[in-house]
Amino acid sequence: MSILAQALIFEKYRERLNADALARFLGVTKTTLYNQLTASTCPVKTYVDGKHRYAEFRDVAAHLDACRARAV
Repeated sequence: MSILAQALIFEKYRERLNADALARFLGVTKTTLYNQLTASTCPVKTYVDGKHRYAEFRDVAAHLDACRARAV
C-alpha cells in the first residue's frame, strides 16, 4: 500500500473515517454505504466502536491503491 495514499488520507481524516466521511470518500450516499455494508459489498473494511462505524485510514488507502491498479 502506498505511503503517499496513507499520508494524504491521514492528513485529511486522521486515523479513522466515520461513516459520513467514508461515504463521501467513496462517492456514495450514507444510505448506499449502509446498504453495501448490509450486503457485504462495501469495498473497505469497517468496524463498530461504541455505536459508530469507522474505517481505518490504512484500509481506505489500500482501497485507493487497488482502484489505481485496476485503472492501469
